[in-house]
Amino acid sequence: EPARTEDPALSIAGAVQSQKLAVRAISRLQALPGGDVKLLCDTVVEHVRELTGYDRVMVYRFHEDEHGEVVAESRRADLETYLGLHYPATDIPQASRFLFRQNRVRMIADCHATPVRVIQDPGLPQPLCLVGSTLRAPHGCHAQYMANMGSIASLVMAVIISSGGDDEQTARGGISSTMKLWGLVVCHHTSPRFIPFPLRYACEFLMQAFGLQLNMELQLAHQLSEKHILRTQTLLCDMLLRESPTGIVTQSPSIMDLVKCDGAALYYHGKYYPLCVTPTESQIKDIIEWLTVCHGDSTGLSTDSLADAGYLGAAALGDAVCGMAVAYITPSDYLFWFRSHTAKEIKWGGAKHHPEDKDDGQRMHPRSSFKAFLEVVKSRSLPWENAEMDAIH
Repeated sequence: EPARTEDPALSIAGAVQSQKLAVRAISRLQALPGGDVKLLCDTVVEHVRELTGYDRVMVYRFHEDEHGEVVAESRRADLETYLGLHYPATDIPQASRFLFRQNRVRMIADCHATPVRVIQDPGLPQPLCLVGSTLRAPHGCHAQYMANMGSIASLVMAVIISSGGDDEQTARGGISSTMKLWGLVVCHHTSPRFIPFPLRYACEFLMQAFGLQLNMELQLAHQLSEKHILRTQTLLCDMLLRESPTGIVTQSPSIMDLVKCDGAALYYHGKYYPLCVTPTESQIKDIIEWLTVCHGDSTGLSTDSLADAGYLGAAALGDAVCGMAVAYITPSDYLFWFRSHTAKEIKWGGAKHHPEDKDDGQRMHPRSSFKAFLEVVKSRSLPWENAEMDAIH
């Protein structure tokens, strides 16, 4: 890239200073008390903004359904906050996410700059690949997207964590299949801004440390959860071996201690053993009949909305029972967990895409609206997480 000789960051002293700032930021991240991912994210945005001078720096986390949420933010005082806003998965297409795993720092100095055409030598056997090029112009759609947000310049850095598995296994393109794109650190500026290579390199160094620290926090939380589940499963299995199966709903710990729920039940040998918030016996028999007809081939089911799952009697259950997870003991014996309605408000940054909208990998259309609005989620419980389903089964 063109070097600006007048830029102090490009001098040896400037490059060393950038690295010193990054090392100091890393030391502060490592000194934070464990068990607080929010504090870790809040700290990293402050340090990135101090390093780069952007008007706004955000940590953008991808959820399991691939939509994004701004979970931390440091901004200029006169800018409106994006903290807590959710964005549809289609805002960052799968192709872009794949590229972030290859090229982990992406800078756009001026989205209004006129692109310079690249002329390829006709003798080259294949088209030029500019995936790893810092000077690559942004896609026209993305440039318009930025302009619609009121952002002229941006710096986006990938947050990569380990997803487990065999470290030696690699995916196509030489990227480790065990590495997962957890989210992005996104910097926005309301005027053109160019960050020289030494400073970008220091930021990338900081992102590597942030990813490692974040990975340790997430693994620690996962290990604590696994220990609790294993301890509870052991006690419940001991009850099943020593006493009648009804002990898992009548004694402590009970199956309610296995996952977060508002009620649980055992249906065993034609008898119903409810615990806390549950359907009536006639309602549970109706649910079992529905499971037999519609889900007889599976070993269980989980849903945060019985109505959306197709159960016609969901309206009669009301807000008390919205979500359900079930494990089949035998074809006629069942374990149930129930969750009540959770009044949940989601702040969407601009028009939320229709649930059936998918990233087809081809069409890209910039959104024009980024005004926050509330979506009130009704007749729905908290979703069942993968770890909870593993505990149940």
